[in-house]
Amino acid sequence: MDFLQPTSWADALEARAERPDAVPIAGGTDVMVDLNFDRRRPGALLDLGRVRELREWTVDDYWLRLGAGVPYSRIIDDLGDRLPGLAMAARTVGSPQIRIRGTVGGNLGSASPAGDAHPPLLAAGAVIEVESAARGVRRIPAADFYTGVKRNALAADELIAAVLLPAAAGPQQFCKVGTRNAMVIAVSAFACALHPDRRAVGTGIGSAAPTPRRAPEAEDFLAGELESAGLWDSRGELPDTLARAFGERVAAAASPIDDVRGSAAYRRHSLSVMARRAATWAWAQYQHDLRKAA
Repeated sequence: MDFLQPTSWADALEARAERPDAVPIAGGTDVMVDLNFDRRRPGALLDLGRVRELREWTVDDYWLRLGAGVPYSRIIDDLGDRLPGLAMAARTVGSPQIRIRGTVGGNLGSASPAGDAHPPLLAAGAVIEVESAARGVRRIPAADFYTGVKRNALAADELIAAVLLPAAAGPQQFCKVGTRNAMVIAVSAFACALHPDRRAVGTGIGSAAPTPRRAPEAEDFLAGELESAGLWDSRGELPDTLARAFGERVAAAASPIDDVRGSAAYRRHSLSVMARRAATWAWAQYQHDLRKAA
């Protein structure tokens, strides 16, 4: 097996074009497991750990551009106030050692339905920036990036350059069910984001369908009910019946399976509970932000 180690983004794209059989590796938290258990044996590994451009994040008027190689630990330390949902998810990823090495770009490359980063990316309305040496840059909405179980929309000559996210305009929440809070693969996961600037709600479901997915009907339902009741402006109490109805619609959007980690019925139930709680917590934060500003 060949080991390719470019030191610039241009060299990485060239190596990818020349060796489409090479598997990109960032932190190695997923790829090395597959290699150790002999689940895959690629012709080459394309180590992106020395590509400086991938380890940077920048902000413009709207987008926060998160390099694909920025580790979870830096998301927690540097971006917890700007990307609270993703930071919450990052805190549940593995051990401190894994969070220092693991990256959102790696999570996207693996495209596991149970990846912790996927639900908050979906809820926030993230866009994935990918690039090839021959065809340049293209941007893929997160909702279109996952194409099947552990499959994504990358072409054979493309690499993930960055994730583009709007800075949070409102509260965000992330919930995960497992045998413990971290160092565990999620039985189910859910993320919720309030977007008061456009009076919208974002959702993300993990580990309860062949791919990470949103719950569009639940989003439209909650946003519409908040609008019709005047709650976006008044920031009054969120009715428990509304939160429960939202949770039921989130659960209905999933298509889970039975496996060794949990049954389909349990996954649906847990999603309903997590969505209700996440909406309640996010709304409480929305109310708190108003009181704090006053």
